Amino acid sequence: MKQKILAAGGTVAVAAAALTGCSGGAAEATCTNDIVNEDATQVSVWAWYPAFEEVVDLFNSSHDDVQICWTNAGQGNDEYTKFSTAIEAGSGAPDVIMLESEVLSSFSIRDALVDLSEYGAADVEGDYTEGAWRDVSSGDAVYAIPVDGGPMGMLYRQDILDEYGIAAPTTWEEFAAAAETLKENGAPGVLANFPPNGRAYTQALFAQAGSTPFTYDSGNPLEIGIDVADDASKDVLAYWQDLAERDLIAVDEAFTADYNTKLVDGSYAIYVAAAWGPGYLQGLEGSDEGAVWRAAPVPQWDAANPVQINWGGSAFAVTSQADDPEAAALVAKEIFGTEEAWKIGIEEAALFPLWRPILESDYFRDLEYPFFDGQQINADVFLDAAAGYGGFTFSPFQNYAYDQLQEEVTAVVVDGEKDAGAALDDLQATLEAYATEQGFELLD
Repeated sequence: MKQKILAAGGTVAVAAAALTGCSGGAAEATCTNDIVNEDATQVSVWAWYPAFEEVVDLFNSSHDDVQICWTNAGQGNDEYTKFSTAIEAGSGAPDVIMLESEVLSSFSIRDALVDLSEYGAADVEGDYTEGAWRDVSSGDAVYAIPVDGGPMGMLYRQDILDEYGIAAPTTWEEFAAAAETLKENGAPGVLANFPPNGRAYTQALFAQAGSTPFTYDSGNPLEIGIDVADDASKDVLAYWQDLAERDLIAVDEAFTADYNTKLVDGSYAIYVAAAWGPGYLQGLEGSDEGAVWRAAPVPQWDAANPVQINWGGSAFAVTSQADDPEAAALVAKEIFGTEEAWKIGIEEAALFPLWRPILESDYFRDLEYPFFDGQQINADVFLDAAAGYGGFTFSPFQNYAYDQLQEEVTAVVVDGEKDAGAALDDLQATLEAYATEQGFELLD
């Protein structure tokens, strides 16, 4: 039964692709960095972090017995496809791999990841927030060491809101009222965009209202609970459907050239974003001259009982093909385990740290961001968001679930073919059928 799941192709993309870079462990790897001590144990790593070579060099210069051999094997699904190919082949995977937290279960069910609880994960658990640790754990198992996260906030154009006499919304009710004000006053743009391909973004908004779509424990890998048609999710999707039907928001697909232009040219007055959003914004061209950006907490359904949410985040996992799991686990635990490494990650790569010694430091709290006119956005927004995030349980076929969610959201807010309730009922039926076909037992 489990073999059927491993071969299903619904866990991650498994298109045939030639492996590049590291292949078959560190001994056969092609490094893109310098090895300081050729006699040391080498650990091959796949990762796509910006400015990562500086972090690798720092690790290698400070470790005599272990050296990292790093390759960028592609970003996101490009890397996952290569990893999937290596899993099917039984060779070709690196010792350590950068994975987004949402796909950990998709690989752990294929026996592709090492349980790090056997290699000292408990020794570093206290260095991470509860939510960050939950995102890389399943039951008693720990499948990765957290690196960066995406606690959510709201980035907004203060100059646009001021022009129309709008205060930065603190609740979703105020958010809708602000959207109405812009339209009633003939603003050239809209308040915000709700991307139909938001996937993890959409799921985070559902979670803020109380949705828990999946129940899953890798200790019982063939059992899953699915509850994606809950009232909370339906209410949130209906909220955005209403705004879309009244043309109070845009429903542009995210991460296209057109979307990127609209983020910075005033077409959207608000960007509900993760903590990596400020770095993303700063990397875009075509910003309005005189634009005044600020950051504020994400709007809440109940201002008296705020719920913090997260969009994205990545971690280092040790693969089951690792030549030396103990050395690989050391790399996963220690590569971003110093302030010096994290200052590179923060200042050169715009990462949001999940390592508490730097996350809770005066340095990080007091950082002033010139793009936000010197605002201390970590102190004002993202530190509380990170501390309040409780973690999330992903399914072992998360990419498939996201694909189906995207189809249903598109049918609601773009095509107008369904209402929110019917769309999520259809999603529930689709995922239950898929899980059953793949050999899962559905939990009540």
